[in-house]
Amino acid sequence: MARLICTIAIIGIALMCVLAEEEKYEDKYDDIDVHEVLENVKLREQYYKCFMATGPCVTADQKFFSKIVSEAFQTKCKLCTEKQKYMLDEISEWYTKNDPEKWNAFIAKTLEDMKKKAKE
Repeated sequence: MARLICTIAIIGIALMCVLAEEEKYEDKYDDIDVHEVLENVKLREQYYKCFMATGPCVTADQKFFSKIVSEAFQTKCKLCTEKQKYMLDEISEWYTKNDPEKWNAFIAKTLEDMKKKAKE
């Protein structure tokens, strides 16, 4: 009987681990039009400054994405929804082509953020 309880407990723990790994970021803000943001200089700069922590995060979606963007980028969007993967790809492509200096600064910040997180 004890062996059966132990086996059930192990299976339960394994299932919890599998389910936890597949949990995605919240999709509440997946309706953001990434192209509209990238094409609007004022809006694009607002998001960038929020992500870089050099300006305020004005909207709820900016606050949300600023919390996950470093991890999402460094993990190749492992926990992203399909729409979030698409948005990160579009942002990456736009900055790589149009403002590589800011893109390099963003990459450096994501690395710094992940190093800080690893020390916690």
